[in-house]
Amino acid sequence: MEGWVHSLQSLGTVDGPGLRYVVFLQGCPLRCVYCHNPDTWDPAGGAVMDTEELVEKILRCRPYFGAEGGVTVSGGEPLLQAEFVTQLFARLKREGVHTALDTSGAGDLGKAPALLEVTDLVLLDLKFPTEEGYRQYCRGSLGQTEAFAALVAEKQVPLWVRHVVAPGLNDTLEDMAAVKSWAQRQPTLEKIEWLPFHNLCLEKYQQLGVPFPLADTPPMDREKLDRLIAALG
Repeated sequence: MEGWVHSLQSLGTVDGPGLRYVVFLQGCPLRCVYCHNPDTWDPAGGAVMDTEELVEKILRCRPYFGAEGGVTVSGGEPLLQAEFVTQLFARLKREGVHTALDTSGAGDLGKAPALLEVTDLVLLDLKFPTEEGYRQYCRGSLGQTEAFAALVAEKQVPLWVRHVVAPGLNDTLEDMAAVKSWAQRQPTLEKIEWLPFHNLCLEKYQQLGVPFPLADTPPMDREKLDRLIAALG
């Protein structure tokens, strides 16, 4: 089976446990105001790759990621190519490779159960803890994310919840407490990852001729974020 691939990263360190081979796919239905990969929005961008071709590339790097690492499929939004990812993960599982799915839960949930059967870890991007926040800042739905989270719980897949924190948008203790509360209601939660907003993507937007909604927002101060995390307890 063929899929649309944006790029490959052979030694990722922030997309799951250990060293990861990261596959970034094309296509995303969301338009998050802080998105740092607008070049992945177009479903037909990138390169067409076959699963066997991709597996061959991945296994060449196995000596580096080993048993402690594995493969993470990110986006864009992987659920838009759920069948492709399912076939890829099934093939990797036969090779004993740990599989992680980095997703916002946006896509065809009818195909998600089969994918979760061959997924060892879900990295779920919770954009906002309210429906209003999703509509206003992502053109998405919290209900969709919650429906996917319910499938993760049903399949008993370990879960990491990830959340971007941006100055002036969602950087109060109250904002973060709401995210933590939502995450802690998920039965298979293992950890919460707080991701500081950065604006290194500005050049991408300029090249695409697309306005960046947070162009005037400074990067999230790491020390302030650490203080907020500590205050959450």
